[in-house]
Amino acid sequence: MTGPSFDDRDGKIWHDGKMVEWRDSKVHLLSHALHYGSAVFEGVRMYGGNIFKLTEHSERLIESARIIGFEIPYTVEQINQACIDACAINNITDGYLRPLAWRGSEMMGVAAQKNTIHLAVAAWEWPSYFSPEARDKGISLTMSKWRRPAPDTAPVHAKAAGLYMIATLSKHDAESAGFVDSLMLDYRGYLAEATGANVFMEMGDGKLHTPIPDCFLDGITRRTVIELAKKRGIEVVERVIMPEELANATQIFLTGTAAEVTPVGQIDDKTYAVGDITKTLRADYESLVGRT
Repeated sequence: MTGPSFDDRDGKIWHDGKMVEWRDSKVHLLSHALHYGSAVFEGVRMYGGNIFKLTEHSERLIESARIIGFEIPYTVEQINQACIDACAINNITDGYLRPLAWRGSEMMGVAAQKNTIHLAVAAWEWPSYFSPEARDKGISLTMSKWRRPAPDTAPVHAKAAGLYMIATLSKHDAESAGFVDSLMLDYRGYLAEATGANVFMEMGDGKLHTPIPDCFLDGITRRTVIELAKKRGIEVVERVIMPEELANATQIFLTGTAAEVTPVGQIDDKTYAVGDITKTLRADYESLVGRT
């Protein structure tokens, strides 16, 4: 996400029920979320003036907050409208939205039962997460040293800010080594996901194989692509995938609101072609969302 600094832009942000100037949408230094990661968020895309699967994202935001122990003081319908209004006031027709809910600053310490829950929605123009060139030939990945935690050690099914610290570390390591992103294992050593996207692969059998999302997010785009594959008559197999199986894959791609459907061209020293299934599902997804 290049361009002007995200705290120094023209426009407005929906912040606790009203529009405020972009540069004035701030939180206090002693906000609980800043110190303890008690925040949840969504990544949402608008294509041609339509926000894709907005209600599903708003529902997940509320559920993520519930999982980490707080209630967002707005309904799904109100969050939806905040997203729509944030796009409208900033004249966004093709872009990205970031709804964020967090604990405020009334209490400072691990406990935060009395802290006010805040909600904000920012929207900005954003063409693609990965460069067009990388998306066409396939991005490069390396295996991360960090692993997705077990369900009894972290709230793994919430889209919670704190869970992304290891994603940032993994992506920084990958970029420092000349790769675009990292592929992460889970706590058992099974294949999990990339730092912000789910993974699919074809193993030479015409089927799509993807890890079971039992300790990471079952992405909205992931579910969408599974539906598109089934409509094409492509069998989708959700199963335990060991990292050594990557050597036998014939094509691999990532899915996510930001990543959309992005082919993988390399994982460490192994290369992959951008195959027909990847191309077909990418085209189907772009047609579905109205991407031009």
